[in-house]
Amino acid sequence: MVGDLGAGKTCLSQGIAWGLGIKGYIMSPSFVLVREYRQGRLPLFHMDLYRLQDINELQDIGIDEYLYSDGICVIEWAEKGMNLLPRGHLLVNIDTDPDDTRIFTIKATDEKHLNLLSHLSR
Repeated sequence: MVGDLGAGKTCLSQGIAWGLGIKGYIMSPSFVLVREYRQGRLPLFHMDLYRLQDINELQDIGIDEYLYSDGICVIEWAEKGMNLLPRGHLLVNIDTDPDDTRIFTIKATDEKHLNLLSHLSR
């Protein structure tokens, strides 16, 4: 997810968690880089790269193990780690207009995610 501070990235993450059946409050992982939630239909790995100083920090936490697992990775401030993302993913951009309305743009980067996106838009 990409969007300005306060755009609603953590709120969207909460909605994704609820959709997976994860109960409880989803906290922003700003200070720990990643929080794991395993009590839903699929594991959720919620990452926040806002405070990331060096891209190597992601490799130090084993980001590939999260990105290529059977779980769902939700990454706030993803623009800071784009080089490490798998070729196939959904990119969610959240903009706000002057009326404080949220505008979501979702881009699929491969056929698998394009199919997923078309399924979600029905």
